[in-house]
Amino acid sequence: MNIAIIDYKSGNISSVINSFKAVCISKNIKIKIEVTSDLKKISNSDKVILPGQGSFKNCTESLQKIKGLKDTLNEFAIINKKPLLGICVGMQMFADFGFEEIETKGLGWIPGSVKKIDNKNNQYKLPHIGWNELLFASESKLFKNVKEKSHVYFVHSYKFMPNDERFISSKINYSEEIVASVEKDNLFGTQFHPEKSDTVGLKIIENFIEL
Repeated sequence: MNIAIIDYKSGNISSVINSFKAVCISKNIKIKIEVTSDLKKISNSDKVILPGQGSFKNCTESLQKIKGLKDTLNEFAIINKKPLLGICVGMQMFADFGFEEIETKGLGWIPGSVKKIDNKNNQYKLPHIGWNELLFASESKLFKNVKEKSHVYFVHSYKFMPNDERFISSKINYSEEIVASVEKDNLFGTQFHPEKSDTVGLKIIENFIEL
């Protein structure tokens, strides 16, 4: 099996790489993991990881700068329906639009938008940084053998708001109800960082690898 971690200059992704390799070593899973922006390698992969750090606008613009990458990801995930995991802003880009800095068009894979968290007139700090407990909204393949109310790690000021709640797999409470993860067919997304979420995060990564 080949897994491609998309490199589109969206920030430091070393922890993503290391966590996937750690799971493969600990579980003796034979997988080739490659960080790449090569369109052919991405197309030929069995699974794709779409990370994202920074703003929705910067991430989408960085992705668009690599000629053909958006179309390749669309073919991989939407046409060929291969498993794809979006992490943090990588998940937010599934939306139609993001409203960080200016209105920016997303990938349009899961209808919805990305808007700023309501911090209740500065009663809650933004960005939301730290651990929060998952509240399951629907059954998810990512959460196999993961207990509800497990704690995972977040760093974000914006939230993904899918139009259809059927695609929401978990939520958290932080000033308001916030989507923590989504799942639609072969598309998986986490607002939290599984690669920074200790043993719970590693289990989620293992579940994605073993899909």
